[in-house]
Amino acid sequence: MAAELSPHHRRLAQQKREAIITAATELFLDRGYDGTSLARIAESAGVSKSTLFKQFPTKAALFEAIVTESWQRDAADDDARPRTGDLRSGLTAIGHRYADLVGRPGMAALFRIVIAELPRFPELGRMQFQLGKLPYFTSVRRYLEAEHEAGNAEVPDAESAANQFLGMIANYVLWPRMLLTDWNPAASDIHEAVEEAVRTMLARYAPARRPDPKPEG
Repeated sequence: MAAELSPHHRRLAQQKREAIITAATELFLDRGYDGTSLARIAESAGVSKSTLFKQFPTKAALFEAIVTESWQRDAADDDARPRTGDLRSGLTAIGHRYADLVGRPGMAALFRIVIAELPRFPELGRMQFQLGKLPYFTSVRRYLEAEHEAGNAEVPDAESAANQFLGMIANYVLWPRMLLTDWNPAASDIHEAVEEAVRTMLARYAPARRPDPKPEG
């Protein structure tokens, strides 16, 4: 049985992993996925080839790690979902986390790599969708379903509603960056874009208010 790594060696291994992922992202963007070798990535990351191959035996495995770690900066599991009971608060929390996530330059770089290499390497697009966007989207859909089941929202089609909500935010925070390298909206503008998306969702999906009962007599 292999000996367990000490805390120091675990930190060292994590640092090397982060250096590899950073170097690979930069090289994929600069030279293309096909034009970047694992040996070149190891050199750029300042690690030995054996260290890189031990963690990532193929470029596909390395790209998979890039996608997964990029999206997991905001965990997409059930623990990350807001508690049900306050639709405005829940949507606001989700919206601001999503804006922070897709607004990072690293996320824009990831999308650029996928778009540039998609004709030759369609599997990169599948990885980006299945390991990144889909788990995140599923988490938002499940939150909306939970609010609907609890009677806190009227969301008969949670899949469509999740698409609408995330799309409103990404259309302001992420997609302009694909074409405009100097796109860098102020934090206040991003905040307002999220709040406007929340208000739109509430107008569409908040439960209809029941009229107050008429007084007797």
